[in-house]
Amino acid sequence: MEVRFWGVRGSVAVSGAHSARIGGNTSCLEVTSQGKRLILDAGTGLRALGDQMLREQNLEAALLWSHLHWDHVQGFPFFAPAYVPGARLTLYGPGPDGATALRDVLDRQMQPPSFPVPLGAMRSQMTFATARDGEPFEWGPFRITPVDLPHPQGCLGYRIEADGRSFFYATDVEMSLDELSPRIARAMEGVDALCLDAQYTPDEYAGKVGPSRRGWGHSTAIEAAKIGAAVNARRLFLFHHDPAHNDETVERMAEEARAYCEVAEPAREGKQILVTA
Repeated sequence: MEVRFWGVRGSVAVSGAHSARIGGNTSCLEVTSQGKRLILDAGTGLRALGDQMLREQNLEAALLWSHLHWDHVQGFPFFAPAYVPGARLTLYGPGPDGATALRDVLDRQMQPPSFPVPLGAMRSQMTFATARDGEPFEWGPFRITPVDLPHPQGCLGYRIEADGRSFFYATDVEMSLDELSPRIARAMEGVDALCLDAQYTPDEYAGKVGPSRRGWGHSTAIEAAKIGAAVNARRLFLFHHDPAHNDETVERMAEEARAYCEVAEPAREGKQILVTA
C-alpha cells in the first residue's frame, strides 16, 4: 500500500515561494494497492491527480470524502477523468445520507453563477454511495472503516487496511489528548501511518495570536503529536496546514511536535510513502 499527498493545505489554496516546499493545494490524498486507487477528499490537489490518471490511462477510482466543506470539494469540477466516457468512479459521501448529500453539493457548486459547466457534463460512470460511521466496507483490496470525528457539521476519518498494513486519515478534527475518545483511539491504535489535522500553534488556538481558534474544528500540532504517540502510530504526518503559515513555520511546528512524538513530520505535497511496519 502506497500513499501520495496531492494537497496538504487547509481552508484555502496558496501559492508562492513561501509555500513551495510544503505545498499549497487543499486536501487530496491517493492510496494505491494492487493496481487499485482510493482518493481521499477532492480539494484543489485533485486536479493534478486527475491529470496523472489520464497519463496512466487508469481511470477507475473510489473517492472518499471526509466532509463537504468547500476546501474538500472545490477540486472536483477540474477532475478530468470525470469527463471521460468509460471512466469508472465510485463516490462515497459521508454521513447517514451521504450519497444524496454529496451529489447535491457537487451539483450545486457547478451551477451558475459559480461554475459554467454543470455536473451533467461529466460523462464518466459515476456511482454515488454512502460512508457511515462504524460500518466497514471493502473496495478492491482495501478494507475501509469510517469513524466519526469532532468537527463542525461533522467529519469522517478513515482507517484503511491493505496488504497487512494500515493507514488512518483524520483531517479536520478538533481534539486534544485529554479529549480523545476511547472509540477514536481504538480506531487509530497501532496504525503504520497516521495523517492528522495539525493546523494551529498552541498560541493561535488559545487566542494569544489573533482571534481564538477554539471551536473552529482544527487541532494544534502539539496535540496531534501527543495523540500520535498515545495511539502508537508508527509514522505521523501533520496535515491541513494553515494557509497563513509559510514553509518555515510549518517546519518549526513539526520540530516542536517531535518533542512529543519522534515520528512526527509535516505532510508535503508530492510526497509518496510506502506504508510498512
